[in-house]
Amino acid sequence: MHIVIAPDKFKGSLSANEAANAIRAGFARVFPEATFDILPFADGGEGILKAFSPSVTDAKTQVVSVKNALGREVRAEFLLTGKTAVIESSQANGLYLISQSERDLSRASTFGVGQLILAAIAAGAEEILIGIGGSATNDAALGLASALGCVFLDTDGKTVAPIPANILRIASIDSSKIPKLPPITVACDVANPLLGERGATRIYGPQKGLLPERADETEAALRHLASLANDHFQTDYTETPGAGAAGGLGYGLMTFCNAHLESGFYCIAKALGAEERIANADLVITAEGSLDAQTLEGKTPHGVSQLARKHRKPVYALAGRLADEEILLPHFDGIASLVNAPMTLEEAITNAPKLLENAAARLAHTIRSAKGY
Repeated sequence: MHIVIAPDKFKGSLSANEAANAIRAGFARVFPEATFDILPFADGGEGILKAFSPSVTDAKTQVVSVKNALGREVRAEFLLTGKTAVIESSQANGLYLISQSERDLSRASTFGVGQLILAAIAAGAEEILIGIGGSATNDAALGLASALGCVFLDTDGKTVAPIPANILRIASIDSSKIPKLPPITVACDVANPLLGERGATRIYGPQKGLLPERADETEAALRHLASLANDHFQTDYTETPGAGAAGGLGYGLMTFCNAHLESGFYCIAKALGAEERIANADLVITAEGSLDAQTLEGKTPHGVSQLARKHRKPVYALAGRLADEEILLPHFDGIASLVNAPMTLEEAITNAPKLLENAAARLAHTIRSAKGY
C-alpha cells in the first residue's frame, strides 16, 4: 500500500508539513506496512516555502534583509532550487508582520517584495516562482516597481515618493531603469480583478485596516495608477483574474515585470511533480483547516481530488471545520472531521496535531474495513 498525503495548512494551528506528518502517524497505526509520500501543499499564498522545503531535496534557503509594508527592516527567506527561486511575497509585505493598530493602506508598500526579486536574481535565479497572498498592502505593486528602479513623476517632473497616499499626484512613469528580469510565474489562489466591487480595495481592503470612508479615494488611486501604467506599458491587466490578488500585486507583477499568473495549486503541483506522485499512489489523502463550498474554487483539496480522479485513485479528505458536505462529497470517496466531540475552537486549535492524528486513524480504520485493504 502506497499512500500519498497531500494537505494544505490548518491556518492558525498546523503548517501543511505538520498536518501531513500527523496524518501519516494516524494512518501508520492502521497501515503499518504502508509506504508514504508526504506532499504538503500551498495554493499560492502563505506557506509556499514550507510546501517546497520538504518536497524539493536541492532547495537551499536564502536569507536577506528587506523592508516590510511599513518600511521596517525584516528578515526574509526565499528558496533557490537549481536556477529557480521560490518567493513568498508575504515574507516582505505580510499582514502578519504589522500589528492591527498600525495597519494603514495609505503608507503600506510592496517595496520589500521588489527587494526579494532583486535578491533572487543576484543569487543566480534564471526563473522565479512567487506566491502572493496574506498581504498588508493595496498599492498595485507601486512599491515593488520602485524597488526595481521605476520612477514616478508629478506634473513638474519631480519624483513622487512611491506610497499609496501619493498615487493621485503621479503624472508619468519612467521605467527605463528596470533591469532585465527573468521569467516570473505568479502562483495565485484568487480570481479577483484589480478594480470594482470584487476588486482589491473593496474585497480585501477592510481586513487590512481600510476604513469605509476611505474606500472611494483608495479605489480612485488604484484606478489612476492603472490608467497611467496601462498607457505607459501598452497593456491592460485590470480585468485579468487574479489582478486584484494581494492588493493588486498580481496586476503589478504582470504590468511591471511581464509576469504570468497561474492557478496557485496547479502551479505548485507542477513544480512538485504532484501529478506523477499521485498517479503512483494506491490511496490519496488530502486535508485543510476548513472544507466548504469555497474549497471547490481552486483550493488544495479540490486540486488534489481532481488529480486523483484523473488517475482513478481513491481520495479522502480530512477537515478541522466541515460545511456544505453534500456539495463536497461527489469530489471525494469520503470526508472526515477532526472533531468528534464538543469542544471550543481554542481547544481544537491547541490540540490540532493529536486531533488530526486520531481522525486520520479513524478514517484509516474505515477505509481498511470498507475496502478490505
